[in-house]
Amino acid sequence: MLHPRIKQTIQILISLAIAVWIFWFLYKDIEFNSLVEQIFSSNWAWIGLSLAIALGGYALRGWRWTLLIQENEGKKVTLSDAYHAVMVGYLANMIVPRAGEVARCGVLSRTNGISIGHLLGTVILERSIDLLFLIATILLAFLVENELFLNLAGQLVDLDNLGTKLLQNLPLVMGGILVFCLVIYFILRRFRDNGFIQKVQHFLRELYSGIKGISTLKNPMGFWLSSVVIWLIYFLTMCTVALGIQSTANLSSGEVLLVMVMGSIGMVAPVQGGIGTFHALVAFILIQLGISEVDGKIFAAIIHGTQVILVLVAGLISWVIMIQKPAWIKPDKS
Repeated sequence: MLHPRIKQTIQILISLAIAVWIFWFLYKDIEFNSLVEQIFSSNWAWIGLSLAIALGGYALRGWRWTLLIQENEGKKVTLSDAYHAVMVGYLANMIVPRAGEVARCGVLSRTNGISIGHLLGTVILERSIDLLFLIATILLAFLVENELFLNLAGQLVDLDNLGTKLLQNLPLVMGGILVFCLVIYFILRRFRDNGFIQKVQHFLRELYSGIKGISTLKNPMGFWLSSVVIWLIYFLTMCTVALGIQSTANLSSGEVLLVMVMGSIGMVAPVQGGIGTFHALVAFILIQLGISEVDGKIFAAIIHGTQVILVLVAGLISWVIMIQKPAWIKPDKS
């Protein structure tokens, strides 16, 4: 049986290999000169503004995190502490997928003496809320660009014939839905002691109790408002980059929202920094919006590349600052 560290290393290398392969497959036919030409012809005032907005978003993430951290253990977490820990987490994600959550908790636990368990609980709640906002953003994009969504779906399925067949077989469809719901119910009942089922149920219970718990915070309005603004910042970051590149400068706000949604889904993939998956999904939707394949891929490369550089620089600075801070020592009450 493989040692856990060896197994983890293999998993990291596999995810990195997949990311690199996707990236290579996408860009193997793109001439380097085309990329360089697009970089120099871009309006870097807009792209620079996008980086400033993104940095503000990271700081806001840090502030939102402080709202969830209880003050009855360890040293009070300042905005500076939370921001630097968040940036260390993003830096860790560039190396090991999903390691950032543990890394930022470890950093803050060391410097502020707060238990890892409590910090991980706040991060899980954060991620759950972000997932809900991602789903809400996808629904918003569908409402704004429903015609494009339907066109894309129509390329995969004949929607007209599908709708006709559903109406013709409505009793059968309703019966099928009822049977499906009953099967799911009996599976949950039959395998309620199964580890996976228990984990799903535990996650849903924790999510529900976590959302209820937000109302007991000292500043629940601040939490929800900052969550909305964080996603608005994602949108503004995408907008400013689009304005800075000639091929995408004329995209409507709804189209930019759709690009943002695809990019967000690409970043969720378990690969280092969304490499490959982000580029593939963003380029795909831009091509559907009428942008040439080359320009779509170059846009994805520019926005992802600039954000990666920002995370590397800001993350390294935060890492240096945090490792220089002394470890928190619990005061002796005797």
